[in-house]
Amino acid sequence: MIDVAIVASAQRQAAALSEITEPELMVDLIDATRQEAGVTQDEIGFTCSGSSDFLAGQAFSFVMTLDAVGAVPPIAESHVEMDGAWALYEAWVKLQMGEIETALVYSYGKSSPGSLRDVLATQLDPYYVAPLWPDAFALGALQARLMLESGTITEQRMAEIAARSHNNAVSNDHAVRRGAVSVDDMLAAPVVADPLRSSDLPAGADGGVAVILAAGDRARSLADRPVWIRGIDHRIDAHNLSARDLTTAPSVALAGAGAGVASDKVDLAELHGPFTHQEHLIETGLGLGGDTAINPSGGALAGHTMMAAGLMRIAEAARRVARGDGDRAVAHATSGPLLQQNLVCVLEGE
Repeated sequence: MIDVAIVASAQRQAAALSEITEPELMVDLIDATRQEAGVTQDEIGFTCSGSSDFLAGQAFSFVMTLDAVGAVPPIAESHVEMDGAWALYEAWVKLQMGEIETALVYSYGKSSPGSLRDVLATQLDPYYVAPLWPDAFALGALQARLMLESGTITEQRMAEIAARSHNNAVSNDHAVRRGAVSVDDMLAAPVVADPLRSSDLPAGADGGVAVILAAGDRARSLADRPVWIRGIDHRIDAHNLSARDLTTAPSVALAGAGAGVASDKVDLAELHGPFTHQEHLIETGLGLGGDTAINPSGGALAGHTMMAAGLMRIAEAARRVARGDGDRAVAHATSGPLLQQNLVCVLEGE
């Protein structure tokens, strides 16, 4: 295996970014990332992006966003209709081939112009579920109810996770929802999608993130403390919701085992759990707990940019390891309905 590290990253997230387009958003982020690494685009061997043309409402919208990378020089480029975490995985595989030494990965999403909770119904089974048009919050509530009734989780535990997110996000300038709150504050809030309160739901956001990867000695020359990807794996559960037990997430555990989460102590973890009960499933599925700091940024509950929230978790974890907040971190990304697809990345400082 070729050692690959994250050497630079930049992100931006807000409740709404109506004043700028996606290419305008990414120009600043890509430039900031290249400047941090001290490279120009002609030194980047491969560029990979993640976004959703459906979310943007325009076919091949990602092609226009390539303007943010620059028209010159010509580049080797790819795109995934997935969260940017999967674009990072593709770039990692490309680096493993040994043909390049550096890669630029970025992703973005702007959901504020429409109703994301309704649009997400289009990713459901087209024959049996999508025609019913259940919104994402309704499905999340169905899963939460099953977990509550089975004893997999309690409302107290959900409120604890919500309060943790709010409080941790106070120091995160990119968080959309933050503030000093108590567990009792969370439990006192009204239910908006039974049994979910507003604090149990993801805080919708617009934003983007860019990351630069480098291999071996090239990474050491670009960063004072490269953050090495020691393990990465992704797995998928059944697409049909009735074909799986929604109170568990076996693909989370499988991806965690494949990435080697349990092989050593985990100092911090950035988990992409859009709902409080899903964050609980991810945390338990990866076997985290004890001294591990969970979502020190506030996680996706504090700001959920569709198509970028997963890559943001990786960037957040890498940034904290690079500055010495910990030596070993776990980052997680999810895609699809109710934790259908899961990617786990283990990071270590130099």
